[in-house]
Amino acid sequence: MMRHDLPLALPGMTVGLLGGSFDPAHAGHVHITEMALRRFRLDRVWWLVSPGNPLKQHGPAPLAERIDEARRIMQDPRVIVTGIEGQLHTRMTADTIAALQRLYPLVNFVWLMGADNLAQFDRWDRWQEIAARVPIGVIARPGWMMAARSSRTARILRDARLPEERASELARATPPAWCMINGPLNMLSSTALRAARLRAAKMKGGQR
Repeated sequence: MMRHDLPLALPGMTVGLLGGSFDPAHAGHVHITEMALRRFRLDRVWWLVSPGNPLKQHGPAPLAERIDEARRIMQDPRVIVTGIEGQLHTRMTADTIAALQRLYPLVNFVWLMGADNLAQFDRWDRWQEIAARVPIGVIARPGWMMAARSSRTARILRDARLPEERASELARATPPAWCMINGPLNMLSSTALRAARLRAAKMKGGQR
């Protein structure tokens, strides 16, 4: 892979990585991204639109379609929408982060996730390796804060947690380090949007 195919990141930059299927991308993704940029003092956020999520039973929409839709909804110039996992031929987060750290050895990466993902993070492939590689920024999600705080991951990594008032320090902290931030919650989810689209398609089909 040529370097010009990859997002630009200069030495010393702080870059948040928000991975997911983005099926579809929506205002909730924009909301947590803007929170992360502000509260964790990030220079950039890269949306990593994944080829597929191993924890989900059903495959997502085509990758190019999801990337195009994500780029339409995410207008902040500090946010880069990328299908880099397809370029790197990685499927697991641990492999993606390792590859990015090899390609950008002087960039400070932060893995971003919603509180719902922290609640199940210990199910991820090599989750402890991920935590040892990069700081983790956790953003509040409706209905998930209690489960996230009491999760197995939170218990195991309790000594690595930064209090919320030190969120701005996370990007340059030595891993393992993580911080959970609260803020106005956005109730949108990709699951709800897919269900609404399916209902609309069925109704349209029934009207023919």
